[in-house]
Parts: sequence; C-alpha cells; structure tokens
Amino acid sequence: MTADDSGLRIRSLRVTIGRDDAENDILRGIDLEVPAGQVTGLAGESGSGKTMTGMSVMGLLPAAARVSGQILFEGTDLLELSPARLNAYRGSRIAMVFQDPTASLHPMLSIEGQLTDHYRSHTKVSKAAARKHALEVLEKVQVPDPEIALRKYPHQFSGGQLQRIAIASALMCSPSVLIADEPTTALDVTVQAGLLRLLRRLCDDLGLAILLVTHDLGVMSSLADRIAVMRNGEIVEAGDRYQVITAPTDPYTRSLIDALPATQTTGPEATP
Repeated sequence: MTADDSGLRIRSLRVTIGRDDAENDILRGIDLEVPAGQVTGLAGESGSGKTMTGMSVMGLLPAAARVSGQILFEGTDLLELSPARLNAYRGSRIAMVFQDPTASLHPMLSIEGQLTDHYRSHTKVSKAAARKHALEVLEKVQVPDPEIALRKYPHQFSGGQLQRIAIASALMCSPSVLIADEPTTALDVTVQAGLLRLLRRLCDDLGLAILLVTHDLGVMSSLADRIAVMRNGEIVEAGDRYQVITAPTDPYTRSLIDALPATQTTGPEATP
C-alpha cells in the first residue's frame, strides 16, 4: 500500500434517493480526504448530508439510493465491491460509531458476547483469544474494571461508558478507518470532553484515519486536524483546521464561526 492509498478518499460522490420524477439529491458530487493518522471533521447543520456520507462509506444506504463516484480505500473502490466483499471490509477494516450506542449494542446480550462474536466472525480465533482481546480493547478505551464489564449488559452502563464500549466494539478488528457520527451529542460536557480526548489519543496511538461527523464546529476547533464544512449536500469549504477556523473563505462557514464563543476560536490549539 502506498502513502497515497492510506486513509480514505472520496471522489465526486453523489447519492440520489427517489423516483426519476421526484428524486432527491442527498450528496451532490462531494470530494473528501480522510488521511491516516489524522482526525478529519465533517461539520454542518442537520440535513446537510454529513451522516449520509458516513453511511455511503459503510455501504448502509437505503435500497432505493442511487450512488455514483468513488470511495477509495487502500486503492480499492468500495462502490465497485459485491455485498460479500464489502462485508469483509465493513466492521473489520472500516468501522463506524453512532450517536446512540444503544442502537448498535443488543440489549439482551452481554458485552463479552457482543465484542467477541463480532471479532470471531472476522478472525475465526478461539473464544479464549477473543475474550483476551476484548479485555485489552476495553482497557484501551478506558472502561473501568474490564473483567466485570464483560459480564454486564448495556443497560448497566452510563451513556458515556456505553459509548466507550461502542468504540471498543468498533476497534476490535483493528480497523484503519473509524467513522464517528455525532458520538458525543447526547452526553454532558465533562463526559463529552473525555470521549474527544479518547478519540484524539486513539488516532495518534493507532494511526487511525478518523472521520468525525458533527454539527458542532466548536468540537472541531479542539480536535480535528482538517475540517470540511457541508451544506445542502455539498462541501463548501475544506482545509487545515486553523485555516478554516481563523480565515474561512465561504460565507456559510463564516456564519458558523461567528456563532462560536471566542474561547473556541483563539489560536491553533483552541479548546472548548
């Protein structure tokens, strides 16, 4: 794999849903770079197409959706893969964390069962090896008492801890790309800050290419290396975090920046 193939590259991605006489353009030919070892923020208001971008990468679009363009991962166009081949990538090489962790964790299965079943389905390792790996990953995402946590069920955790477990599930197969779709929206400020620090550390330690989807440009100012701003299915601005935050060229981006508290936009290491 060459350096140019690392991470994720989206080229002229277009997604349309609906009949020919009443079609709705969700994504309108977007281009996006998600380099390895960096957090790429995708910001914009609700309905701008942020989540649909992540779902396109994962191959989780509605059946009626029509897709064109390219989604390049390690030199492979994911849009050209058969469902079986895409399944080999999804959840293994490319993983996604959703806003609501309860939507991706089964309420009737233990944490051990959910982490190890997912891992063994991709790797075919023994139950003992899968359990050992699950403990290691729970420690990596800083879930307290991993041995005890494995025996518990989702309803026995707080929202913040549950989101860390969802991140652990996404990391079980050591993916190269992690898509985080509004992962901190439903959490209080203190818990949110802890999760953002976790994502930053995972990116740095594991060399992940992280696509962080959020409506909150303030979150981007504290975490992302690069920022892309979406509006109405198009990327209206993209670049280095500091450049986008301090010298935006698009009026819509400027309006988002102007709405932020001053403490979120002062200097390259701005923090919320």
